[in-house]
Formats: sequence, C-alpha cells, structure tokens
Amino acid sequence: MKKHIVALAALTVSLASGTAFAQLNDTLAKIKSSGTVNLGVRDSSGLGFTIGGGKYVGFHTEMAERIIDDLKQVTGNPNLKINYQVITSQNRIPLLQNGTIDFECGSTTNNMTRAKDVSFAVTTYVEEVRIATKANSGIKSVADLNGKNVAVTTGTTSVQHLRRHERGANIDFKTVQGKDHADSFLLLESGRADAFVMDGSILAANISRARNPKDFAVVGEVLSVEPIACMLRKDDPKMKEALDNSIKRQIKDGSLAKLYDKWFMQPIPPANVSLNMPLSASTKAAWDNPNDKPMEDYAKK
Repeated sequence: MKKHIVALAALTVSLASGTAFAQLNDTLAKIKSSGTVNLGVRDSSGLGFTIGGGKYVGFHTEMAERIIDDLKQVTGNPNLKINYQVITSQNRIPLLQNGTIDFECGSTTNNMTRAKDVSFAVTTYVEEVRIATKANSGIKSVADLNGKNVAVTTGTTSVQHLRRHERGANIDFKTVQGKDHADSFLLLESGRADAFVMDGSILAANISRARNPKDFAVVGEVLSVEPIACMLRKDDPKMKEALDNSIKRQIKDGSLAKLYDKWFMQPIPPANVSLNMPLSASTKAAWDNPNDKPMEDYAKK
C-alpha cells in the first residue's frame, strides 16, 4: 500500500510540474487560469518609471497596459488584473524564464544573445546610446572620456558599445557600476562619475528628474542604435502573436503615436518637464514596417 501511495504522490507531483511547465510555454493559458497578468516594469527607465506610491507610468508602461486591455478579449476575461513587478537589468530575463513575470515592456534591447533565451515582440522604440555629463565638464565626445570615470548600469550593454566604438579604441577610462539607472545617474550627479553612458531616453528622463536639469547635457556621437521591444518567454507563439497584434493595432489606429507625444513631447511627472524628443526616423520606420529584427541587423546598415 505504501508503494502505491508513494507512486501516486510522485505522479501527482509530476502532473503538477508538467502543468506548470506547460503554462510557462502557454502564457495566455496561465493568464486565463490565474486572472492576473504579471507585468514586468521599470522604476527609473526613460520608457517606464515610478512616480511613487506604487504607481508606474511611462510610454512603454502605458503601452503595456493597452496590450493587457487587448489580452482581456483574447483570453475572454474582461476582469484581468495587473500585478506590477519591478524588474532590473540584471533580473529581467531570469524572472521571465521562471514565470514570475509574464512579459515586460521596459527598455530591453532586442539582440541575438538575448534571443537565445527569450523572444521579443515587434520593435516599438529605436534607441540611440549617448553620453550624459555635467554641462560644465568639458566632455563633448568619446575621446574626452580618456582618464575619466564612466557610470554604467549593471546588466546593460552600453559599456560594450563604448569600448568597441572606433573613437573609443585608444582611450582609457574606468567604469563604475550602478545597480539601476537611477543609481547610475546618482553617480554622475554626485561627482563619483564624470559621465553616464546609456540609452538617450533614459538619460533624458533622469536629467528631467534631477534637482537642476540644466546642469546636465547629452553629448557626443551616437554609440549604438538599438531596437527596444517587449520581452516574452521563448517558444510561446500564441503570446507573441497576441502582443504583436496589439502593438500593430496601436500603431495602425494612431494611439501609439499619441502615446509617444504624451510621454516625450508634453510635460510629464513628477517634475512636469518635457523631454522634448521628437519621434526619430528610425522609430517611425519600425512602426511603418513592424518587425522583430535584432540590433545586429541595424548594425549592418
């Protein structure tokens, strides 16, 4: 009898594990079953950030909320709840893989390395990696970083672009790591770093929230052009189709363009300062022909 009980228990655990694994490969089924979408959000990105009190806002965050509105129809559940899960550059992929989040719309670059572990929806923003510094620092280009301390956010690719950049080949700089974008900007603001290398939208957003925004400037050449997209679990075609269809719908009906204007051309919280970043030609091209091409394809141009 004991053997039968043990065997039955093992079978139960096996079936439960199998169900969990199946749901991880069918996120829509997981969402429908739980009635909740676990959305990965950023708290200090240019595309998504917090204004305190558990409130998460920004271009990509609000776009994700509209995606979830469409998921209500796809799953047949008009009462889906959103659980906002703060992620970082370091933990976003593990939290996606283990099922803690169902998808994320933060500031993640679609590249071939990450594509080995995750999938991406169609590109919604094309980013340019730049340099932020204090306006009076004298730093105007990559060459001026020689002998300087450069802040980078742990888990991002910015410093790799800087080191590979042809104009950075003969300079010597020291990197200082920030645990997130706000921490990296604090390194610059406090003088512990001479520059902060990151996505232009992230730099602009953090400058807008600084005590004295006019004390900072985004300078120098473009170090990299990167397609930013929502990230989802690998080998989940139903979920990818649902995300892609929602994004394409938002592009087609013009609501994504209005959302962009709201978050990049109008005054935004918490300081009610406009980032004044018109839609770039690269982002417009990505909207005109929706695709999930990785960063490496952009580098070939």
